[in-house]
Parts: sequence; structure tokens; C-alpha cells
Amino acid sequence: MNNFEERYTAWLDGALDADEHASFEATLPDAAAARAEATEWAKLRGLLRETMVPGPMPHADFLNSQVLDAWRFYHAGEFQQAVALGNAAGGPGVNAAVKAQTVYATHLETDDATRLALLEQAYDWADAYRKKAPKDANAHYLYAYALGRYGQGISVAKALAQGFGGKIKDALTTALKLAPEHAEAHTAFGAYQSEVIDKVGALVAGMTYGAKKDNAIEHFESALRIFPESPVANIEYANGLLRLFGKSRINDAARLYEKASKQKPMDAMERLDVEVAKAELA
Repeated sequence: MNNFEERYTAWLDGALDADEHASFEATLPDAAAARAEATEWAKLRGLLRETMVPGPMPHADFLNSQVLDAWRFYHAGEFQQAVALGNAAGGPGVNAAVKAQTVYATHLETDDATRLALLEQAYDWADAYRKKAPKDANAHYLYAYALGRYGQGISVAKALAQGFGGKIKDALTTALKLAPEHAEAHTAFGAYQSEVIDKVGALVAGMTYGAKKDNAIEHFESALRIFPESPVANIEYANGLLRLFGKSRINDAARLYEKASKQKPMDAMERLDVEVAKAELA
């Protein structure tokens, strides 16, 4: 297991042997608090699983039920089931499949080649669906999300050279035009611009990719205005400040990591994000 998220998830699921369990807990700033949070998460996941048992329903409601169940599996951290059910449902169910596969690949897959293959598959699904549903803001956002994670996997420089920057920007612009209050799209747009500026410099980023520091900050601020409790919005804002301003904004970044680390996670993804924030502060 090569990163904190993988080891944390294995610890949370009881998949570590005794030595690994003890070694991991020794790295936690407050093991007792972490155990208490793990107990809370187990209760939440159990509750979510209980809601996944569908009752009888008319045929006309079947696909909608499949989509809802796909999202329930996603929120419970059952990513493989979310992918299978979302793709089986088709239509808006593809959004659940894309997000579940992207989250799994980004945080939990340990093999680099497999991770990239999963991300490539996810952004292909998203691209195909958004062409069928051009007014679905989430479809455009999730295409940008999956493509962006793939780009990070091959390196931002290679992603820009392959034209991913323009595709991500266009998809996020479309998502926000359709849904101006889409917090995750604002976070993604801020992160995209900060990464481009960090990689190629402010002048080239602005002239070639339309990425600007002030615009990145505006998107991060918009995300927090819409969803201030979002762990990932706070984490990505912190990351963005460090990319854009370096050590001069390290205290501001630390406050954002601290805020993220204290949020009560509402699903599996937020649980992973909270632990990432804690790791940044360790």
C-alpha cells in the first residue's frame, strides 16, 4: 500500500494484519479519536446499506431506482457495485459509475497502469454520455473530473501537450453555465487553473490556457460560499494557494487543511478527504 488513503481504507475495513494495524495507528496523531470516527463511519455505512434494498415498483420507475441505488452504493464506498449498477441503468446512471470509478482509481487503486486504464475508461464513459445529454451539468463536470485525474496520472505537462487543458476548461465552463452553483465544478476549475499556472507560469497559462490567479481564487471562493463544509473544497483551495503563492500563503493553506480535517464526513469520499487533510497537517 503506497499512500495514506489506501492504508487508511484498509484499516477502516479491518483488512490489515495485527502488525500492519499497530504500525498504521502509530502514525495517527490521535488514534483514539480516529477509532471513534471509524465506529461512526461503520454505523453510517450500515445505515446506507440498509436503504439499498429496493421494494417492488412499477416498471416505469425501475431505471430511476437503479440510478438512485448506484449513488447509494457510491456514497457507502461500494464503488464496484456503483459502477456496475450505474452503467447497467445507463443515462444519468453513468454519472454515478464515472464518479465511483474515478474516486476508486484515484484513491485506492495501487497499480499505476490499472489506475490510468480505469480513469481512461471513466472519462470515455462521461464523454459519451454528455454528448447524449448536453444539458446535464454533472455529465460535463464528471468528464472534466475524470480527464483531469487521468492528466495528473500521466503528468500535467503531458496532459497539456495532448490538449487535455482545453477540453477540461471547456467542459467545466459548460457545467457552470448550466449550473452556476455547482460547487465541485468551481473547485475543479480553481484546481485546474492553479495547476496550469504552477506548471507553465502565469504568462503562458493566461495567454494559452486562459488560466489566471484571480480567476482561480474566485472559483475556490465560490465553492466555499456554496458548500463551506466540503472537505475537498477546502483541501483543493489550500493546494491551490500553495501552487499559486508558495510559502507566502502557507498559513492560509494550513487553516484550510485544519478546517477540512474537522469536518464530519457524510460519505466514503468525504471520509477519504478528511484523512488527506489530517495527513497534510501531520
